[in-house]
Amino acid sequence: MKKTSLFAAALIAFGAATFTACKDDDNEDEKLATIDELEAVKVEYNAEYAKQWGNYMSVVAKLLKTDSDNLYAYWNDAYEGGDAYAKQFKAAQGFGSAKNCVEQIIDGCINIANEVGTAKIQEPVDLWKEGKTEDAVLAVESWFSWHSRDDFANNIESVRNAYYGSLDGSVNPNSISKMVSAKDASLDIEVVLAITNARNAILAIPQPFRNNLGSTEAQTAINNCVALRDILQDKVKAIVNGDLAEADWQPIVDQYVDNVVLPTYKSLRDNNEALYNAVIAFQKNPSNEGFQKCADAWIASRKPWESSEAFLFGPVDNKGLDPNMDTWPLDLAGIIKVFNNASWADLEYTDEASDDEVESAQGLRGFHTLEYLIYKDGKARTIH
Repeated sequence: MKKTSLFAAALIAFGAATFTACKDDDNEDEKLATIDELEAVKVEYNAEYAKQWGNYMSVVAKLLKTDSDNLYAYWNDAYEGGDAYAKQFKAAQGFGSAKNCVEQIIDGCINIANEVGTAKIQEPVDLWKEGKTEDAVLAVESWFSWHSRDDFANNIESVRNAYYGSLDGSVNPNSISKMVSAKDASLDIEVVLAITNARNAILAIPQPFRNNLGSTEAQTAINNCVALRDILQDKVKAIVNGDLAEADWQPIVDQYVDNVVLPTYKSLRDNNEALYNAVIAFQKNPSNEGFQKCADAWIASRKPWESSEAFLFGPVDNKGLDPNMDTWPLDLAGIIKVFNNASWADLEYTDEASDDEVESAQGLRGFHTLEYLIYKDGKARTIH
């Protein structure tokens, strides 16, 4: 998840933003519906908004599909005019050795355990404790769908998958877990328990997380995620700095790429295609059933994405695909401006765009913009 400033979102919550709808050149003869920016969180889908709403959904879903298509192709087919990134990583191109590749895998696990504990959960909890309740809710990832706990649990599952070298919860013989166990069986047990405790603590937070920021369960989840981070950082990395030969590291890297990364990104690609198809079907024939199908497809796509966040390196980072797909918090003020003007081109950017222009576009698209358009109060939207 790429984090952005809460400022734009907070403008909506406190009524500080104002926009006047105008028409792009492509919409000169079209009367556009206008959402009051102060009603952004409460707005309901209705016939007046239908065309722009469907268009916005389809543009975002198409961009998600394109980004996930590209991400899988970079790993599976070719990257930067060379071999597939899977082949490059297994050959340790840019890393120097298979051992360094394993360190990268562990670093990815450390980073996401830390982010879940100290950012995704702790930041909104801290805001709530400070009495900034509006800001606290806005800081909660996936709060429109009430899917926050599952997102966070899937993040921890991505750590498990990387550590086990599998997607099904089994420990592969060519895995970091087996390597650690061979060196220190008690440490491996400690890591497995820390992963389990972090995930279980997250799922123990009362649902929805946005309504239970002050719960003792939320604090326990923070503590357990930090404990997982510390074990990986302080103990597992020390094992990696041991005396294994290069040939012993290579099977771990190969297993990780072939049986964790590639199938996860393939699922993301396939599920985002299904999400796009559900959105297009809804756009053509809006219905409550269509909204529900979009919501179900969105949930299905979130699973592989959140389960990939332990490996946010390589193309997903270098090509800006993480913030393209998963920037949070939303720029709700910007989203309403795009909606009111039907200015769909604002969601894209060129290679020549400035950093500010890129960040602006990324805040108007991705999973969470689509979530906002599909969900309200934890349920699929309905037609009013």
